[in-house]
Amino acid sequence: MGYACPVCGAEQADAEHLANHLAVTASLGRADHGEWLAEYAPNWGDCTPEELGEIVSQHAPEIETPEFEASGHDHDHDHGRPAGLEEGIAQQSRQPGRGSLTSEAESVLQEARELTERMQESGVDDSAIDDDDGTDAADDA
Repeated sequence: MGYACPVCGAEQADAEHLANHLAVTASLGRADHGEWLAEYAPNWGDCTPEELGEIVSQHAPEIETPEFEASGHDHDHDHGRPAGLEEGIAQQSRQPGRGSLTSEAESVLQEARELTERMQESGVDDSAIDDDDGTDAADDA
């Protein structure tokens, strides 16, 4: 039994994957996911994926997910953790580099890259970024 994201409906295999989906999406600046976490798991940034999964799964619709045969994958995410984003993407796609990402995934990665570059150029830490478009909160005043 899996879960549908209570914000966007994305299917997740279990509570820990749901927690990771919500946290990563919110961290990438998607306000709707961040607002949901702020309401239902206000201390989400201090939680482990397992702890956050226990919280968020209580508020997410359960869905049927396909049964997977045992593949030798022990689901220990610390074992063989990729050195960086590109290596992690390559591991997930089982292809070198990015392989074939959806246009939405490519867009999210491009936005994250641009935000990181802006923060590095201006010396701004990530807590000063609060808008979906990546502008500083001070710029909006």
